Amino acid sequence: MSETTLDVREIPPPERHPKIHDAFADLESGDVLTIVNDHEPKPLFYEFQAEVEAFDADDYEVEEAEDGKFVARFPKQ
Repeated sequence: MSETTLDVREIPPPERHPKIHDAFADLESGDVLTIVNDHEPKPLFYEFQAEVEAFDADDYEVEEAEDGKFVARFPKQ
């Protein structure tokens, strides 16, 4: 199992989801994509839950590390 971290806070919002989806697609089964974001990524979670079959929604985790910094773990089955 490996973990890839992607800090999207400096990426323009319209470009974030495509970059995240590409990074997730590059993962192997059992790997985790960790996203650092400036807001809680609930819409992204729902998007992955609905559209990405390999997304392990049961093991998804998110925490507010500090004010305005959210860290979310997107595991791949």
